[in-house]
Amino acid sequence: MLMKRSFALMALVLVGGCAGILNLPETHRPQSHTVQGGDTLYSIAWHYGLNYHVVAEWNGIEPPYRIYPGQRIFLYPGHASSAESGGVAKRGNESDDASKTETFPAPRGGKTGARPGSSASAPQWQWPAEGAVRRTFGQSGIAGKGIVIAGKLGEPVRAAAGGTVVYSGDALVGYGRLIIVKHNDRWLSAYAHNQRLLAHEGETVSAGDRIATMGRAPNGDPALYFEIRKDGAPVNPLHYLSDRR
Repeated sequence: MLMKRSFALMALVLVGGCAGILNLPETHRPQSHTVQGGDTLYSIAWHYGLNYHVVAEWNGIEPPYRIYPGQRIFLYPGHASSAESGGVAKRGNESDDASKTETFPAPRGGKTGARPGSSASAPQWQWPAEGAVRRTFGQSGIAGKGIVIAGKLGEPVRAAAGGTVVYSGDALVGYGRLIIVKHNDRWLSAYAHNQRLLAHEGETVSAGDRIATMGRAPNGDPALYFEIRKDGAPVNPLHYLSDRR
């Protein structure tokens, strides 16, 4: 019985992902984050439920939001100083540092269209996968930060709106292989538990483009975990997606 409860708890943690951090009282959350290889400013802000603009401002980091492994990113105001954590901070010889990470590497095969503008209006959303919604926003088991869409293993996962891929990787615990798309200065979307990632950081995508293939949720069922965030805060995707066909 104890073992069953342990597995159940682990499943909740994995499905909720970093949402557990979002549910902690602010006084119990980490005060800073040390950049690891593969991190971007967007993925760090996403992990802690913060607006990437605000995190950049607190740390004196300017576009294109370049960060470096080992750099300390402060998560609350009043802690950062430009000398310690700002965008001017470097690790040794910047031009020779092969381990540096940045939010917008050179596009690899992405579309050549213009990058999204700075408009704050909500995008025109479309469904990222074809299946039925198995878990809804606020439902127990996913910490209320997104929805779970059922489907078939390997079927297309599509961009819910046009934008720029600002994260494509598997470094965020609980999300598996994850893609984050920036739609404009206020809106981001995320696609988790993918089997394969087809879009790379820096690529511009249009609504409906294939960006991944569907993988398995922590319970083993083929599914997509989908989030929309406005100004860093999760919102209910079903309020923005059209009614099912």
